[in-house]
Amino acid sequence: MGSMTMKLLLLCLSIGVISVVHGEDPYLFFTWNVTYGTISPLGVPQQGILINGEFPGPNINSTTNNNIVINVFNNLDEPLMFTWNGIQQKKNSWQDGTPGTMCPIPPGQNYTYHFQVKDQIGSYFYYPITAMHRAGGAFGGLRINSRLLIPVPYADPEDDYTVLIGDWYTKSHSSLRKQLDMGRSMGRPDGVLINGKNAKGDGTDEPLFNMTPGKTYKFRVCNVGLKNSLNFRIQGHTMKLVEMEGSHVVQNIYESLDVHLGQCFSALVTADKEPMDYYMVADTRFTKTMLTGLGIIRYTNGKGPASPELPSPPVGLAWSLNQARSFRWNLTASAARPNPQGSYHYGAINITRTIKLVNSARKVDGKLRYAINGVSHIDTETPLKYAQYFGVADKVFKYDIIKDEPSAEAEDKITLAPNVVNQTYRDFVEIIFENHEKSIQSWHLDGFAFFPTAIEFGRWAPEKRRNYNLLDAISRHTVHVYPGSWAAIMLTFDNAGMWNLRSAQPERAYLGQQLYLSVENVARSLRDEYMLLDQTPLCGIVKGLPQPPPYGP
Repeated sequence: MGSMTMKLLLLCLSIGVISVVHGEDPYLFFTWNVTYGTISPLGVPQQGILINGEFPGPNINSTTNNNIVINVFNNLDEPLMFTWNGIQQKKNSWQDGTPGTMCPIPPGQNYTYHFQVKDQIGSYFYYPITAMHRAGGAFGGLRINSRLLIPVPYADPEDDYTVLIGDWYTKSHSSLRKQLDMGRSMGRPDGVLINGKNAKGDGTDEPLFNMTPGKTYKFRVCNVGLKNSLNFRIQGHTMKLVEMEGSHVVQNIYESLDVHLGQCFSALVTADKEPMDYYMVADTRFTKTMLTGLGIIRYTNGKGPASPELPSPPVGLAWSLNQARSFRWNLTASAARPNPQGSYHYGAINITRTIKLVNSARKVDGKLRYAINGVSHIDTETPLKYAQYFGVADKVFKYDIIKDEPSAEAEDKITLAPNVVNQTYRDFVEIIFENHEKSIQSWHLDGFAFFPTAIEFGRWAPEKRRNYNLLDAISRHTVHVYPGSWAAIMLTFDNAGMWNLRSAQPERAYLGQQLYLSVENVARSLRDEYMLLDQTPLCGIVKGLPQPPPYGP
């Protein structure tokens, strides 16, 4: 590399701007300094986690196939790791940012994440997955715009806004973690935030966003919360839904939208009302006591404060289920498409395996744990992927300690162990999530987009497949399951690596409601998976071991 090119790269690394590397897709460089800082989003001072002094963290604005390079300096007093919610990390679970695939960044040190947003568009977010750091902040939006040569099925909006909604606790992340470690639930949240704030509604609030009369805007809304599903709406305005988790959708009009934990959507909103302030409203759903978060949208020539009369929230599970059933994939839209061999005809592919997963909660030795099919996952000092790569997996974990069809006893007894399911590369699989609890569940799968083909009340049985949507289910990465209900998804495991399937509720994931799917690159070929970089820090029992032989072509 010439001296001029090296200087350019160093400059980009220092200021976090775009640079084009010849012969490759464009690069985006960022430097993040992660620190503690005092924040008071609900009026109570508490220890927050900031990125470059910001809460929430900075937005990542990228385009399909961009290479993202983020140099993270951990200035906390404990290990730190970021995960990229919905970014599929093609052939690269090494950068997925989960304890099963990477070593955390030690205090006082830095690590550079490098991944490509390959063949994706849409609205996503990032957050710290270690401990309960997400309850302190350090989350932010991550958008992937379509390349200019690929048409988008709507006119360019006047502006593009990221809206991060989520419930929030006034207790610090460390206090919440201690509570979980002692075997107690985190309890109820204290409020709801929109972009880290909750408007007071007394006329002194500054707007989060501005709109010019007659113009149309894109709002990217993500539920980055900790506990609850939320309903989002904009006072006096309707929303035209255009995208969900990387897929263009049939453009229906909604007055409000349920956004479950971990989910994101994009909607178009036109400034066609009387010029004044309007509230964005986010309410908790399916809770005994409703919590409400408010944010201000201001017309540029606005002449008055927002009306205190808020739009009424929807009521009941049936309303939410019917809305979820109205979401359909826009099959005529051009876009970067994940899982191309399954994108159009997934309903015609033969199922090679059915895995049924049942969530449960129970005390083990007096402490609360959450489980999948009777196993509550525990993280290991050696990342699972590293143990597999270095040939010492048998010293760290056992494969397939849960069955594809859980026994009745699985809900009555919980075992603590690393939970790793061995999955054959490129198989087409059906996964059933069955929720026997009284609270709504939300699930996220790293590394893949899948097709949620059904969400129904009751218990699943093979004959339920007659009700599957095998035509235009939306390709996405989260699925929610109502109390006493089940959901079915289908996907091709065409991305080699070690991939995390977890509850989107951080409390549940922290206390064991997660597992890893090992989609092993048996051929050890670079066509299927990237290798671990030589300079990657190691931890656990693989530290100091020689690198395995290189992959073949």
